[in-house]
Amino acid sequence: MPNLLLVDDDPHLIEVLRFALEQAGHRVATAGNGVLALRAVAANAPDLIVLDVLMPELDGTEVCRRLRQEGSRIPILFLSSRADEIDRVLGLELGGDDYLAKPFSPRELVTRVKALLRRAQPAPAVSVRSVVHGKLTLDLDRFEVAWAGQSAVLTPAECGILRTLMRNPGRVCSRDALMDGTYDVHKIVSDRTMDSHVRRVRAKLAGLGAGEVIETLHGVGYRLGPCT
Repeated sequence: MPNLLLVDDDPHLIEVLRFALEQAGHRVATAGNGVLALRAVAANAPDLIVLDVLMPELDGTEVCRRLRQEGSRIPILFLSSRADEIDRVLGLELGGDDYLAKPFSPRELVTRVKALLRRAQPAPAVSVRSVVHGKLTLDLDRFEVAWAGQSAVLTPAECGILRTLMRNPGRVCSRDALMDGTYDVHKIVSDRTMDSHVRRVRAKLAGLGAGEVIETLHGVGYRLGPCT
């Protein structure tokens, strides 16, 4: 039974969403602000965090930033009453895995949570556990990418994108193809959202010394170049 942390400063919304998630078979802990959320994660790391953006004490984007700085790869689903695309992109840039704008139905939240949990599960023992392209290795169980002995942790969304590119080296992958390889449920994701995910993958690869191995073909998509 997955353990979830639900973080929001609206007590009524907390109760409604907790009931829906528990009915779907999840254990749910709650926190009313970002400070309490960080304490809850430190005390008992959850399998997934549902995180409101606008909160007192410490907002959701800062909570996400601190967790990612500490190396946490817990999937994070942002909730926000601000539906502007720039806010969604900011949340994803900081390491969030999905974004749900208020108002939304509890059923939609449950569906998104299930999809994120599926993506975060280790690959079955019978499946291929890693993908290799030149010096680049992607560990599908640990959500880690390695280059020349150095490694970095990826979020599930980043792992899905890099997996698609590595399984199609030299071929151009459209944003739709990357979306299909990243999300387990049919959903509409803007081009800017996918670009944000790719930009984060690029930054992590650059930090490992891989340089610009992901090439952009403007108006078409992305391609993984030689990794030698």
